Formats: sequence, structure tokens, C-alpha cells
Amino acid sequence: MQGKDWFVAGDGEHQICKSARIWDLLRDNYRLYRFLTEVEDVLNNVEDESTRLPEIRMLVRRLIINSYWVNSQFLEPDSKTGTSVLLLYDELGFPLTVQTVTFAPGTISNIHNHGTWGVVAVLKGEEKNTFWRRSSHPEFPDQIEKTGEINLFPGDIISFTPDTIHCVQAVGEEPTVTLNIYGETDPKKRFEFDIINHIAKKF
Repeated sequence: MQGKDWFVAGDGEHQICKSARIWDLLRDNYRLYRFLTEVEDVLNNVEDESTRLPEIRMLVRRLIINSYWVNSQFLEPDSKTGTSVLLLYDELGFPLTVQTVTFAPGTISNIHNHGTWGVVAVLKGEEKNTFWRRSSHPEFPDQIEKTGEINLFPGDIISFTPDTIHCVQAVGEEPTVTLNIYGETDPKKRFEFDIINHIAKKF
């Protein structure tokens, strides 16, 4: 499942990053517990975010290449909301959440940031990411403007900073399934953005 690695900054600028080769990541018995331990090592020992996110992206790619179990852990999308979330790991006192998210075709999220770093790998389907940034306006301090969009396919991995603003949409004929890894969310810095009224509210 070789794909592209993407990074999105807080200003909405996005770029393709160097990705590790599949054959360099193959491991016997690479399971979720080993992945969690290695991510913890990165969080404890690498303070620079520009170095931390590439290392976590590499570990996520190693996980999705080697773990059939992780690739098979997802729910069907809810018939009412069009989405479902399956929590794989969330332990009190440890700043890491691991989950799979399923979107029915055509389902689109609100425009939001996460208030923490994140890494998302597409396991199935196709997902369109649209990026935004805050635009300075004296009357509307929470006004945002679109900066671009990309479509992600199985094997693609995207990472973002706590202030990256985006929305996602499942495109194509089948549900989109992603593996989502997040750090510890700062609720004071997580927002949902209203582009009509130019406001941001706690999310």
C-alpha cells in the first residue's frame, strides 16, 4: 500500500514529503502495541514538530503495511449521520488517540481544526481534503479563506499541525475508511468555522 505523504501547515499550505519505501518498513508481528510504544518514544524524545510528524507518519505507514488487523477494524457508516468512529486506543493520561473513521460516499465534515497534531492514513476509498487559513479582517477576525484541496487514495497519509484548518469529504462510489492518530487536544484551541457568518465556535 505505497502512497504519498502529505504535510499541511497552519496557514493551509500543503506539500508532498519524502515517503519511506515499503520494503524498508516490512516487519514480522508488527502490532498495535508495538506501534504505540514507538510513537510514545517519538513523543518523549523528539520535541521539534518538524521532525516529530515525519517520524510518526513513517510509523503509521509501517502499521498499515504490516497489520491486517488494523486494516480490517472499521464500522459501516451510520445511516443517519453518514459517519462512524471505531476507537482503537484512548488511555487516560497518555496523549494519544487512535481510531478508524468511516464516511459514506458524499458525506462532508464541517470546517474545523483539531487543536492538536494529527496523522491520517486512507485505508479504503477516496477522500477530498480542502484547506483553509485565517484571513486578517478588522471586522471579522475569524474569517477564513480557502487555500487549496487534494484527493487522497488508499496508502496516502496526511499530517497536520494543531492550527491546520480543513474539511474532508468522501468521494467516489464506496465508503472512505481512514486510520486517524491524534495527540492531546487543547479544547481552547479547537474550533468549527462558519464561512457564511465569519465566526469560529468551540468544537
